Amino acid sequence: MAKAQFDRNEIIDKSIGLFWQNGFSASSMQQVVKTTGLKPGSIYNSFGNKEALFREALESYAEKSISRIRNTLDTATSVRVGICKFFETIIHESTRKNYCSCFLIKTQLEMAGEDNALHHLASTKLGEIEKVFQAYLEREFSREMSRQRATSIMFHIFGIRIYGYQKGSADRMRQGVREGLAWLPWEEK
Repeated sequence: MAKAQFDRNEIIDKSIGLFWQNGFSASSMQQVVKTTGLKPGSIYNSFGNKEALFREALESYAEKSISRIRNTLDTATSVRVGICKFFETIIHESTRKNYCSCFLIKTQLEMAGEDNALHHLASTKLGEIEKVFQAYLEREFSREMSRQRATSIMFHIFGIRIYGYQKGSADRMRQGVREGLAWLPWEEK
């Protein structure tokens, strides 16, 4: 059997873009072929099927998201300051015209009401993100307080990611997050 002549990570990154924009159901195999530049046989031989490729794309997106969160929190002067910086970043991202929400949240919403592996994977990855916030918060707060605050952070992330691109929305989102997460050391803007 011939070895694949492509960069697997590059194909996954291209697939993330397609699936993130369109979702699983609305992304046809023809679109996957066009986006990746691979022939259908190469996709099936290397990934199995569209669902398996989607799963790898979702896993990769989640890993990158967790890495980004860890980097932001690790480089901040405190966990709370890092969380503020993280929220400023996602608020800023949500104001771009090409804003596409969060791939994990979009997948969870697309698959809501379905008991399938993709919904479960998206939910699991969002749970892992919440656990990352909790672990960092435990450096400054009790375990129970950290768990509650991590859940609150996730509610606010969901809100921002779903609220999305609307003219003038950044200031409203910023005010809402600051009101809902008043325990964080927000800088005045």
